[in-house]
Amino acid sequence: MRKKTIWVIDDDTIYQIIVNKIIQKSEMFSTISSFKNGKEALDAVTNSLNDNEILPDIILLDINMPIMDGWEFMEEMTLLKPSITKQIIVYVVSSSIAVEDKNKSKTYPDILGYLSKPVNINDLILIASND
Repeated sequence: MRKKTIWVIDDDTIYQIIVNKIIQKSEMFSTISSFKNGKEALDAVTNSLNDNEILPDIILLDINMPIMDGWEFMEEMTLLKPSITKQIIVYVVSSSIAVEDKNKSKTYPDILGYLSKPVNINDLILIASND
């Protein structure tokens, strides 16, 4: 099985450190990139449009972030989708237990799941093997 590229988009620095360690420990991913908000990640997507190698296979997306939140990121990604030639799977990872957020995540075809923080190694193994 080819190891996948994963992006973590989350403004919580401590959570970023923890999730990066868990991702490394899972040994399921070849590359991990971290972004503090949707705008940073979106800029990276835009810059990588011509290079599918750099684009992620999987994105772990937080909802509540400054500058550009998870929903705004998804709106922009929907607009970019025609230019993206590889499938990018998104999992919302949030500490929000709001039903509205869970329901809203179901309105995006690219969001495959809604995970509660903190993500654990079993979540990652499931995500990595889910094709």
